[in-house]
Amino acid sequence: MKDNGTCKTCELTTQRRLGKVPLWDCIYQTDYWDVAHAYNTALPGWLVLVLKRHIESLDELTEQEAAELGTLIRRVSLSLKSVIGSVKTYVIQFAEHEDHPHVHFHIVPRMANQPADRRSAQVFGYLGVPPEERVSEDQMNEICTKIRDDLLFRDSA
Repeated sequence: MKDNGTCKTCELTTQRRLGKVPLWDCIYQTDYWDVAHAYNTALPGWLVLVLKRHIESLDELTEQEAAELGTLIRRVSLSLKSVIGSVKTYVIQFAEHEDHPHVHFHIVPRMANQPADRRSAQVFGYLGVPPEERVSEDQMNEICTKIRDDLLFRDSA
């Protein structure tokens, strides 16, 4: 297990707890999970669900964390459909990057007009792109405001 002091995901989680992040990096929080927009993507609405505590394998999830995850995946998928018009979402979890071994899930919108060469596993062509190709911070914040509002509405429904 990687030392939590060197896990970039843990550093980002700590910054969220301290309120030192932009809206797109802290869209919504539950007891166990944070919802954020991926920072290095060309695909608007590429979201990440991040476990608040450091684990590196799904079998380390508590029953409560797992139960909340299932509900959250569904709710975030509904919000992406409602807010940006996705036709479905991809749910991806590896936690293999040396800086991000921390369990997190990519919730990726699949749009109706998404090119065939960017569907399924090829969707990763949208991630890790140069800064000039990334979704702008303003666009991320605009999308994330709507997603947050939608998730809060679903809380009260």
